[in-house]
Amino acid sequence: MALDVTVLRVFTNADGEYGNPLGVVDASLVSPADRQRVAAELGYSETIFVDLPAAGTQTTTAHIFTPTLELPFAGHPTVGASWWLKDRGTPVNTLQVPAGVVRVAHDGEFTMITARAEWAPDFAVYDMDSVDDVLDADPDDYRDAAEHYVWAWIDKGEGTIRSRMFASDLGIPEDEATGAGAVRITDHLSRDLVITQGRGSELRTGWSADGWVTVAGRVVDDGVRRLD
Repeated sequence: MALDVTVLRVFTNADGEYGNPLGVVDASLVSPADRQRVAAELGYSETIFVDLPAAGTQTTTAHIFTPTLELPFAGHPTVGASWWLKDRGTPVNTLQVPAGVVRVAHDGEFTMITARAEWAPDFAVYDMDSVDDVLDADPDDYRDAAEHYVWAWIDKGEGTIRSRMFASDLGIPEDEATGAGAVRITDHLSRDLVITQGRGSELRTGWSADGWVTVAGRVVDDGVRRLD
């Protein structure tokens, strides 16, 4: 049976450029046993399978898959799915993923999710000396079984950083924009940030001392991809 997958780009810049591709699927159309296969065939860093909210409710559940495994939480899929639900006229205030309940909000062009810092993977974080060092990093040097987050200050006073993320163990040689990585680095630095990641994607974060981190970004709809 053919399957229509909505393709979004999450964490674009202000001009709608860059962003991390995401597959969004109505979970009722794919059995749990087939979701890993669909995610692998799509080949995006993550694909999210969303249960459509019941009438009169403002919460729902979702499951997130990389090409190789299911994740308990990830940032760009939860931001993208929250935007998608609002765009189709069924907005939610919370999105339940295996890690826990993600809070959802919208502010102008930004969709925001708030998650616990400990839900993010325990990234290997590399504090680089300069933005050039981040840009020169070779993914082939980060191929062991871990998620690697390399970053440097653009302007420490302004809270702006440049970053990249490598996760070959998840089938993701380099992730264009990583919401969970943004959660982890925000908690690591204990401050709000504006993050430029990958080729030029933009993520904004808010830190809270009680262990919650907000991640905000813009989303662009790139249409429907059909799997036969």
